[in-house]
Amino acid sequence: MARAASRHLVARLPRGLPDAVPWVAPLYVGAVQLGAYATARLSGPRRTELLRTHSTNVDNLRAGRWQTLATSAVFVEEPLPVAYGAGLLAALGTAEWRWGAWRTAGVFAAGHVGASLLVYAALRARTPRGTPPPTAGAASAHPVESTDQGPDATARAIDVGASYGFNATVGALAATVPHRGARTAATAGLLALGVRPVLRRGRTFTDVGHLVALALGVAMGAGMRAGAGRRTGQGRRAGTGS
Repeated sequence: MARAASRHLVARLPRGLPDAVPWVAPLYVGAVQLGAYATARLSGPRRTELLRTHSTNVDNLRAGRWQTLATSAVFVEEPLPVAYGAGLLAALGTAEWRWGAWRTAGVFAAGHVGASLLVYAALRARTPRGTPPPTAGAASAHPVESTDQGPDATARAIDVGASYGFNATVGALAATVPHRGARTAATAGLLALGVRPVLRRGRTFTDVGHLVALALGVAMGAGMRAGAGRRTGQGRRAGTGS
């Protein structure tokens, strides 16, 4: 009887349930975190060179090292703090649960690559060729864009991490909230938070990249919502016609 009851319960489970359980998001976040711990064990100069090699900085992209657009998303400077890692996992897991792994990966990649290229284009216009290596203080992950330091300091800066894709995913999630009022509030709030660092005096190029990625995510989310609305309308018309 117990076996028959278990078979009955299994038969009543939704067939799509295994596909609805996020697995790519925890795999990605776990791999990034493990890689961060492994990288942290390297000597200082070797670790800095490794991170700089995989950075989407001006020197790498101007030299045609386009693979950094992919590899930079799997390296981070330090192991992810618990709160940040949990937020990244929650955002990517929620997106994967709602949209599926492929669409989530597409939003993340589009935000990461799109923001990286747009920031690169802006920095390249301000950075002359043959930029000398930056000083130790200018090689941080978030170099300051100020008139005192000048744009040259960013050319070989370390620029790795998941933050651009993270921001794009959060923006897309906000733009696809079903309730219009909540969607407007969430989108406006996130954009306001993204604009604030850009307006401060000590802004960094990554602050601009975060805002760009967030805006790209909002645009992608609006596109997904519009596409879903069209499909729903077509389905209703087809049902009425039959």
